[in-house]
Amino acid sequence: MPQDAFTLRLVAKELDKALAGGHINKIIQPSPDEIDLLIFTAARKTRLLVLSTNASECGAYFEDRAQDAPSVCPNFCMLLRKYIQGAEILSVALVGFERILAFRLREKTEFTDTVRLLLLEVMGKYSNLMLTEGEGLGTILGALKTTSIDGNTRRVIFPGVRYVLPAPQAEKVSLAEADRAVLRGVLSSASGDLGHFLFTRVAGLAPSTAEQIAESFSGSDLEAHVRGYVFSDDISPCVLEKGGVPIDFFARFVAGARPFSTLSEAQSYCYGKKRARRGFEGKRGKYTSAVAAALKKQEKRLAQILEKQKECENCELLRKKGEILTANLYLLKKGMEGCTLPDYYEGGELRIALDPMHTPAENAQSYFKRYRKQRRTLEMLAPQEAETREGLEYLRTLAAAAEKAETEEDLLSLGEELALAGLIRSEPQKRGKTRPEIPYRTFEYGGFCILAGRNNLQNDRLVRASSPEDLWLHAQRYHSCHVVVKSGGKPVPQDVLQYAADLCARYSDAHGERIPVDCTKIKNVKKPKGSKAGFVTYTDFITLAGRQEP
Repeated sequence: MPQDAFTLRLVAKELDKALAGGHINKIIQPSPDEIDLLIFTAARKTRLLVLSTNASECGAYFEDRAQDAPSVCPNFCMLLRKYIQGAEILSVALVGFERILAFRLREKTEFTDTVRLLLLEVMGKYSNLMLTEGEGLGTILGALKTTSIDGNTRRVIFPGVRYVLPAPQAEKVSLAEADRAVLRGVLSSASGDLGHFLFTRVAGLAPSTAEQIAESFSGSDLEAHVRGYVFSDDISPCVLEKGGVPIDFFARFVAGARPFSTLSEAQSYCYGKKRARRGFEGKRGKYTSAVAAALKKQEKRLAQILEKQKECENCELLRKKGEILTANLYLLKKGMEGCTLPDYYEGGELRIALDPMHTPAENAQSYFKRYRKQRRTLEMLAPQEAETREGLEYLRTLAAAAEKAETEEDLLSLGEELALAGLIRSEPQKRGKTRPEIPYRTFEYGGFCILAGRNNLQNDRLVRASSPEDLWLHAQRYHSCHVVVKSGGKPVPQDVLQYAADLCARYSDAHGERIPVDCTKIKNVKKPKGSKAGFVTYTDFITLAGRQEP
C-alpha cells in the first residue's frame, strides 16, 4: 500500500476539508486494531471515519458500512469516549513529512477548554493510534498498542510518557525545507534506476510513488521536480485491479486503473474488496478443511474394510479344509500337529495344520467355525464398503464445489449443504426471519435461459423443477454441477449446447482442454430412492466436448 507521506499529505488535506468544524458523536472499537468515529460534520452530514492500524489496511478513510459495537468496551475506546466524545475537530494535518496524521480536537465544557491530539501512525505492522495532551505533540494519555517501560525499548509508548516521533531513517534525507540543500546534494549524485534511488535515499516515499516520480522526470532540475511532484495538490485517485482483485490504490492516476473521486473512496473500495476476498477465502478454507477431514475419515474407514476383507478372502479354503478333514477322520488321531490329505477339489495333496490338544473332529469343526465367521464378516462388510464408497463420492462432490466456488452465494449454498450433512455447525437463525433461498447460477445465451446448481441440494431441486423436454448436462466421469437448458419445447441450437457444456466443464473437478459432457432430456434423468444428494442415473444421452475456458 502506498501509505507514504506523499499520499498521507493528500489524505490529510481531504479529511481536513471534510471534517474541520465537525463533532465526534460516537466512538466504537469493532476490532482490536480499529477505531471508528461517527462524526457530525460542519456540512450537517454524519460520516463514519475508520482509523485502522491493521497491517494490511492501515489508514484513515470514510466508510458507508455500520459496525456493531462489541458487548464489552475495550480500555482504549473507553479512554477516547471519556476525553474526545463530543469534541470538535479543529484540523487534520500531517506531522512534518512523517507518516503520521494528527487530528486536532477541542473539548470545551463549562469548566475546561482543552485541545488534544489524536495521532494515527500509518506504518504497516507498526501502525498505532494515540491520544496526547499538552504542548507540542503532548504527553500520551493512551494508545491502542502500548510498549513496556523498561530500558530495552527504543521508543516508549505508555500513558504519562512524552510523545516522541519515530527515529528517522539514517540513510534517507528529509524533504523538509530545512534540509533542501542536503536533498539537492543527494539528488545530484543520482545514478542507475532513478525510481529505486529515490526510494532508498528520500524519506517519505513508497516504491510506487518513487517510480511515478522517476517516470514523470524529463531530465531538468531533479530536486525541483521531486519537491514539485510531492507537494503538488494535483490528485486523481484510482485503484489498480487484476482479475477483479485490488492490487493497490494511488493518489495519481495510473494506466488501467479504476478512477475514484476521492482518496477515501479509493481506500474504502480497495480495503473493502480485500477484506471481502480474505473473508471469502477464509470461509472457503474452513469448508475445504471440513470436507478434507471427512474425506480422510471415510478413506480410513474404507481402508479398514478392505483390510478385513483381505483377511477373510480365503474363507473358502477354511471350508474346504474342514470338509477334507471330515472325510478323512478315520485316518487321523488326537495329538497330531498336521496332516497331508488328498485334495478332492483341485487335485494333488493339501497340507492342513491341526491342534494336537483337540480331536480330529474338533479340528474339522474349528475350520468350519472360522469359515462361518469370516463369511458373515464378508457379508456385513459388503454393504459397508458400498456405503463408504458412496459417501466418498459424495464428499468429493463437496470438495469440487468448494474448489469451484466463485461468489458468496456459492459458499452460502455449500455451507447450507455441509451443515445438513453434519460436517459444520449451522449458523444460528435469527428469530422471526427465514433464510432466503439461494438462486441458481443463471446464464442466458442465444435466447435460452441456462441454469446451473451451486451444490448437490440445488442440483436435485433443479432436476425436480425442470420440464421433461428441458436438456440436462453433466460432466462424464467427473464431479460437476447439473446444468439445465430451459428449451421451452423448442429445438436447442448446437452453439447453445456447446455453451452449456462449457459451463458444465467449468464447474467440474476435471482438468484439461476438452472435458466429456453428457447431455440428455430431463425425462431421462432419474434419482434412485435413498441415494445421496446430487446422485442421478440417466439414459439416451449424447456426449459433447466441454471447454473449461470457453
